[in-house]
Amino acid sequence: MKKQSEKILAVVVFLSITALNFGQTIQAPFPVKRQESAETWRRDGWNAIDRAKREKIRNGKAKNVILFIGDGMGVSTITAARIFEGQQRGESGEENRLSFEEFPYTALSKTYSANQQTSDSAPTMSAIMTGIKTDEGVLSVNQNIVHGDYRTVDGNKTKTLLEMSEEAGKSTGVVTTTRLTHATPAACYSHTADRDWESDKDIFDRNKEAYEAKFPDIARQLIEFPYGDGLEVAMGGGRQKFMPKGTPDPVAAGKQGERLDGRDLTKEWTGKKSASKYIWNKEQLASIDPKTTKHLLGLFGSTHLEFDKDRTTKNLDEPSLTDMTTKAIDVLSQNKKGYFLMVEGGRIDQAHHLGNAYRALQDTVELSNAVRAAVAKVNLDETLIVVTADHSHTLTIGGYPARGNNILGLVREVGPDGKLEADVKRDALGLPYTTLNYANGRGYTGATAEQPEGSKQYPADSKRVTGITKGRPDLTKVDTTDPNYLQEALVPLGDETHGGEDVAIFAIGVNAHLIRGSMEENWIFYVMADAMRLGRK
Repeated sequence: MKKQSEKILAVVVFLSITALNFGQTIQAPFPVKRQESAETWRRDGWNAIDRAKREKIRNGKAKNVILFIGDGMGVSTITAARIFEGQQRGESGEENRLSFEEFPYTALSKTYSANQQTSDSAPTMSAIMTGIKTDEGVLSVNQNIVHGDYRTVDGNKTKTLLEMSEEAGKSTGVVTTTRLTHATPAACYSHTADRDWESDKDIFDRNKEAYEAKFPDIARQLIEFPYGDGLEVAMGGGRQKFMPKGTPDPVAAGKQGERLDGRDLTKEWTGKKSASKYIWNKEQLASIDPKTTKHLLGLFGSTHLEFDKDRTTKNLDEPSLTDMTTKAIDVLSQNKKGYFLMVEGGRIDQAHHLGNAYRALQDTVELSNAVRAAVAKVNLDETLIVVTADHSHTLTIGGYPARGNNILGLVREVGPDGKLEADVKRDALGLPYTTLNYANGRGYTGATAEQPEGSKQYPADSKRVTGITKGRPDLTKVDTTDPNYLQEALVPLGDETHGGEDVAIFAIGVNAHLIRGSMEENWIFYVMADAMRLGRK
């Protein structure tokens, strides 16, 4: 009876206490989904050991490699997203696991670049894609490059795994929720002295000499990709980078292309590649027949795609990351020689830069959904899947909140008597505080319209930092679980910065066991390249 009772879900009982002067309802922690005892933990521990012993080591050559990048998905983001997802289902959250946390092999990745202690996405993704660490702000070139000097690109290019895959006759794809020309996807197929040279207008605005020399911008490099028969799949945002100036955007009212050379790269894609298609909405993506589509360009936003929270709330005609991932696999799988696919959850990073944990966590959950869908579609005996981040962020998880306390909420603790305290925890000033915070960023001022002090007079996306005269804001009447709430930050900055600590790597499939221990970030390339038998001279 004891074992049977442990399988029965605990009765969900909420103790709701609405405290005087509080703007949000205080709840007891969500009950744990299962009944627990000392035997529960003992059984789970031995089961985990037994599963590890039974884990199949898949040696040999990988036909396919799928690389998932959670841009800015540090360990604290993974932990918070895990709890967030569980609590969205009505669980306490801590016992939940994101899909890739079920992978059998993990490691830590050291994300410093050749000249940065805390790196940006350009050198970190370049390291993952080429095996060579490089400098800040440049893409798939070695550290002999001079940032911003187009003349130093030739002779210093580093070949990417995607390029090697095309040379080997494999199909290749890039999927992202950012612009296709943004740093992480661009590191797969382009080589440039400045990650911001996404269109020829960008080069004109930043470096007239490079513009006059007709140095190829990133969007142009995607279309003029010289290896194999070009990318089979490229999906994300950034239509304005591919369309000529004056051309109206097909979806976004008032938006238009920005290219100064008059080229419509979307038409060039369909004109130069056989059985090729260009699409710009969710319905068109769903209608794609992978058996008759050899080259697919999907640009679903004028700039970046929406955060997953806003995509779902507004019911937009944008595909999810899962939608794009599964369709990409369907198209790429038509090649009997196999494929390389990079999938980026890029807006995790951008939500963190805004100081908005809610959107960062929901986009992390959507990345987990995409990973789960990919695992279900492939044969792991011939496929390697790697999930990692290019760098971290300064998100922190602090205080001593009780198990099940809302991960976005005010901290409530377990008292000396072992019972949940009725009131929220307060700091030395007598003010409540949240579990999640940032070490720096916009939240220093409490920059939301609801908060009592800060940048009320400026829009939410303003980088102005002003108005703090009373120390920390009083969060007593603030709903910190609101999706628009910006978590408090220690240091006031217009944008929250990346974090410099190691990030996690998760792997499953062929040669996944080579992901182990403490790894230099560029070693990820060599695990993938070795699995595909590419790149070794």
